Amino acid sequence: MIQQRFIELGEGYSDIYELLELMSTNSHRIYKSYIFSSGDGPAERLSFAVSFSPARADSHYMPIYICREGITYSADKPSKRYNLFVEHAEAMNASPIRVEVKHSSQFAEKDLFYQYIIGILRLNHLLPPLQ
Repeated sequence: MIQQRFIELGEGYSDIYELLELMSTNSHRIYKSYIFSSGDGPAERLSFAVSFSPARADSHYMPIYICREGITYSADKPSKRYNLFVEHAEAMNASPIRVEVKHSSQFAEKDLFYQYIIGILRLNHLLPPLQ
């Protein structure tokens, strides 16, 4: 059975560069990239994430690296970090898939938030199903 787990890098300020580096050095393993958007007051908050295929054929671990809810999004003026993530993902042939989700503050624990997102991704066939 493939185990899918989120690994939180931070909130997307300077740690987005770590996410981009992970994408570059593991480009052959990128499964999909995602932009999770959630409403938090008047501003939409974005999380950037990338799922990677297991490292080896006999491995059953699929990491999903995420920069959680640190970027405020406005359609009038997208942030530079948003543009940077989209451009980098497209250069890796992994155009980000935008998914609307609840804000993590609506969950008692971060683990419940991540289980919720994994459920949404599986239902939409954006992650492989449990085997």
